[in-house]
Amino acid sequence: MKRILLFLATNLAIIVVLSITLRLLGVERILDEQGAGLNINSLLIFAAVFGFGGSFMSLAMSKWTAKRFTGAQVIEMPRNAQEHWLVTTVQRQAKAVGIDMPEVAIYDAPDVNAFATGMSRNNALVAVSTGLLNTMSQDEAEAVLAHEVSHVANGDMVTLALIQGVVNTFVIFLSRVIGHTVDRVIFKTENGHGPAFWVTAIIAEIVLGILASIIVMWFSRQREFRADAGGASLAGRNKMIAALRRLQLTSQQAHLPDQLAAFGIAGGIGSGIRSLFMSHPPLEERIAALEAQR
Repeated sequence: MKRILLFLATNLAIIVVLSITLRLLGVERILDEQGAGLNINSLLIFAAVFGFGGSFMSLAMSKWTAKRFTGAQVIEMPRNAQEHWLVTTVQRQAKAVGIDMPEVAIYDAPDVNAFATGMSRNNALVAVSTGLLNTMSQDEAEAVLAHEVSHVANGDMVTLALIQGVVNTFVIFLSRVIGHTVDRVIFKTENGHGPAFWVTAIIAEIVLGILASIIVMWFSRQREFRADAGGASLAGRNKMIAALRRLQLTSQQAHLPDQLAAFGIAGGIGSGIRSLFMSHPPLEERIAALEAQR
């Protein structure tokens, strides 16, 4: 539950902070029609600008955030055979899918994991953990790199940002409609908006944001199947299946900072309602999907 709450808090943080800031600055007064009603057109434009703005601000900061939160060190000049192999493998895979060479980094962690992030297909970062390098064979690590390069080539970071922008827009829009209704109908505010509007809007924003995250996570899970297929195409299906089986066998949970969890090779384990908030499908489903390929 703590992991879920932290992840959702990250998604909601920017739009909540923007909402409060804009209220303090008086910008949201444009949403009142002569102090008595809600201008739906203005509200929708406002929600779209700040819904997508918050999402793309997160995307623009993604590489910086990833390096800061994981301590990932970009390989500027390979210092040993392992680093040279990482750089040349990513370079070969990037050329095969027609994207610019991503930055390649290693971060110190016992988890068997890797992730890709960045503003665009041609401005990306691919990072692997020391735990992965120490645990996986070279063939398995190659498949993991291919999976992450496929995420980049598929434009998954931008796609998720767009989806998050859409749900942010509806969260901001509907939360203020709910706040306005409560303020007018229950608290009988006649002019402008009273405290009930802002309190209700923020609470609704949080609740709707949690529900909207279910949609975002569903898209994230579908994206993993596609990246697995891309990894199999680049490195070979048997290598990709072997890498996923290795992840099944690792005794340690793969922990990335919550801001990066959706971009890792491995996800957590969930069941029931919790499974709705998982960024990755179960490994057995991913393996079965690859085995079913012809």
